[in-house]
Amino acid sequence: MNTEGYRQKTHGIAVKRYVQTMDLKDDPALITEYRRRHSCEQSWKEIRDGIREVGILEMEIYILGTRLVMIVETPLDFDWDAAMARLATLPRQLEWEDYMAMFQQCREGATSDEKWQMMDRMFFLYE
Repeated sequence: MNTEGYRQKTHGIAVKRYVQTMDLKDDPALITEYRRRHSCEQSWKEIRDGIREVGILEMEIYILGTRLVMIVETPLDFDWDAAMARLATLPRQLEWEDYMAMFQQCREGATSDEKWQMMDRMFFLYE
């Protein structure tokens, strides 16, 4: 467990953040493999390139047990729906989603946007 925190990139522009969640299948071996396949060495370059191509500045996935939380940072003018529709058409994206589905609690053939559920922010340090 990291209690030191994670350094954040600075993008030089104002950004907004999206937070999503999804559950993995409750199988320790599958979870270990899912983590490995998201490592720098094992994740597919085409997928990382596609994420950037649609305008996402940063994407992080955190895990606790079977629960995943993804944080996405984008420019203020980012259009989530348009970007996700475009992402689904980029090279190897469908292949990646089908490949990852063996680890995830999702329906067969689901897109990334269908698998990940948007979370509502319910608290922040109010001004």
